[in-house]
Amino acid sequence: MDIARTSNITKRNALHPLLVGAFPLCIAALLLAVMASIAFGAADIHVSTVLDSIFAFDAANTNHLIIQTLRLPRMITAVLVGAALGVAGAIMQGLTRNPLADPGLLGIESGAALAVVGGVFLFRINSLPVYAVFAFIGGTLTALTVYALGSMGRGGATPFKLTIAGAALSSLLSSLTTAILMFNQRSLEEVRFWLAGSVAGREMSLVLEAAPFLLGGLVLAFIMGRQITTLSMGEDIARGLGQSIGWTKLFAAGAVVVLAGSAVALAGPIGFIGLIIPHVVRMFAGVDYRWVLPYSALLGATFLVVSDLVGRVLVRPLEMPVGIMTAAIGGPVFIYLVRWKVKR
Repeated sequence: MDIARTSNITKRNALHPLLVGAFPLCIAALLLAVMASIAFGAADIHVSTVLDSIFAFDAANTNHLIIQTLRLPRMITAVLVGAALGVAGAIMQGLTRNPLADPGLLGIESGAALAVVGGVFLFRINSLPVYAVFAFIGGTLTALTVYALGSMGRGGATPFKLTIAGAALSSLLSSLTTAILMFNQRSLEEVRFWLAGSVAGREMSLVLEAAPFLLGGLVLAFIMGRQITTLSMGEDIARGLGQSIGWTKLFAAGAVVVLAGSAVALAGPIGFIGLIIPHVVRMFAGVDYRWVLPYSALLGATFLVVSDLVGRVLVRPLEMPVGIMTAAIGGPVFIYLVRWKVKR
């Protein structure tokens, strides 16, 4: 009966009019957020000037230079990172069947942070591209370690064991990071802005280096939408439908590592996106991950772009790191979602 119910759910949601109709609206919202992100900041720039800088760039125009060298790379970074974290969180919640799962569950953020802080302390690294390399390596190694620990014992890598292994290793790595920062003030001064999570100051060359990994991870995740939907219903149902559990978990975990690792490498540890965006999406998209994943990408990108814009406008000419803004905005939203689910 469960197998039949799963098949009916996926067929019913495949071309639901509401889901199809809401997609252009989400794209329009993202485009509006993107235009606002480029136009507003410490200095407001008219929309016509923004369009001129894109289609008729003039190197002698100061506003054109601001847009091309500062705001455009910043906006693209926010779009890519927000989409990646939203999709990675949705996959994590589907794989582990844990509504509180996000990329931090695999220790990717804490592993990346320790790698960057350790690199600053031991090797005196001091540039964002090198930060990105250390963060990606640290996040990937931590995720592999969590999966290896969670696979020990009878039953393999179960959601419960992965959660316990991830929480334990994340706490350990975060403690080591804090210890290094306490005993080395120079390391704290150099990486504190990156540790807060920020999309500012990213050069286009760095964005272009990370883009293939982020886009590749998104494509892989979208292709696996049907398999993740089935697996989220339970492994017994997935086996009954003839699905290869091991390969599905492997490719899905690989997508999470690539997406979250690249996002953290590019923008630092940014929380709440992978946690709350999938919950918001499932309020109207249901449990079909063929819709949950694309909508998580769109809403995650929009949420991060808007959070960055609010952080710039709220205290200008200063600005608030976007990692702080996502926590300030996402915290109350998450509390509301939890209360809403409890009432239901």
